[in-house]
Amino acid sequence: MDSTQLLKGVLDLAVLAVVEDDDGYGYDVLRRLRSAGLGDVGDASVYGTLRRLYAAGALTSYVVPSDEGPHRKYYGITPGGRDQLKRQSEDWLHFSTTVTTLLSGQEATA
Repeated sequence: MDSTQLLKGVLDLAVLAVVEDDDGYGYDVLRRLRSAGLGDVGDASVYGTLRRLYAAGALTSYVVPSDEGPHRKYYGITPGGRDQLKRQSEDWLHFSTTVTTLLSGQEATA
């Protein structure tokens, strides 16, 4: 199965989850997503998602000078982003449980 389309549907959720407890800069967020198992996630998709979530008020940002290279723009989650993460997490759990139930041939309980 091509996971690219699945990833597009949950990338906002995955990025918010990655920065929920620990702020990160673009490449760091990308590295954490890939380390978590989302190896197909593309650089442009992550950077675009960070910009979009920032524009929507779900993320805040600040610049940290670096002695080893260019300054890094860190992203952290806002209270609105935490609300979005909670809602989308609940949606994802409901959706994935439903599909898992269908695939296992069991009847839904709700």
